[in-house]
Amino acid sequence: MKLHKRALGALAASAAIVGACGPAIAQQRNWDWSGGRSGDREYRLIGAGVPLLHRELRNTNRGRAFVMRNFDDNRDGRINRREAEEANRIFIQIARPGRGGFDWSSRDEVVVRPDSGGGWDRGAMRNYRFRQTSAGATMTMQEEVLFRTDSADLRPGAVEKLRPLAGYLRANPGIRVAIIGHTDSRGSDAHNQNLSERRAESVRSAFDQMGVTRARFRVEGRGEGEPVATNGTPAGMRLNRRVEVTLLGERADRFDRDN
Repeated sequence: MKLHKRALGALAASAAIVGACGPAIAQQRNWDWSGGRSGDREYRLIGAGVPLLHRELRNTNRGRAFVMRNFDDNRDGRINRREAEEANRIFIQIARPGRGGFDWSSRDEVVVRPDSGGGWDRGAMRNYRFRQTSAGATMTMQEEVLFRTDSADLRPGAVEKLRPLAGYLRANPGIRVAIIGHTDSRGSDAHNQNLSERRAESVRSAFDQMGVTRARFRVEGRGEGEPVATNGTPAGMRLNRRVEVTLLGERADRFDRDN
């Protein structure tokens, strides 16, 4: 009962703000409604703000995807109270959900949220720690950031880790991108090859869902064939389980400069 009252209170506060501010605020940004559709992965929400969310945002996969894609502002994979209240405010203002539930199919399209300042987040791109390779600017994301062990399904919050790179690709259309999956040596060659291919394709699909439509992707899996560390220790195997994303022909030091 206390939890229900807190949720109602948060919704009432959101509605009051909406009434005071009018529809113009929500229209200042475009919102990504594309996640959680049939065939997409299951989204899960964690954090102190989750109980405050509108039932359509909390109890449907489309709603949970909408929250994670648009309101996890600090990209930590958790929804705090402030983020929940903002999600409620925008959802009530735009969707105006009725008692019969919101028709998510009415928003069944990819709508890309513009990057702040009309460009890309240089600080977030710097944090990827791109390194220069013969092919271009390469960054590595380890298995534990993106996937569960022996799975090609993205972890909750993994898409948010890729969002700054998606913003860069949207702001720089036509960039050629190589996405290459790697595994450790456990399992058969065939299993590892298949897993590496599926993981690379999952990352590509995440970019698609974030509206990266004009980049040119090359998606590969290389199984266990290109280790960067020994497979004789757990630490080495962990380093070998990775996905590498290369911006082909790009300079890694571009992201180190302040302007």
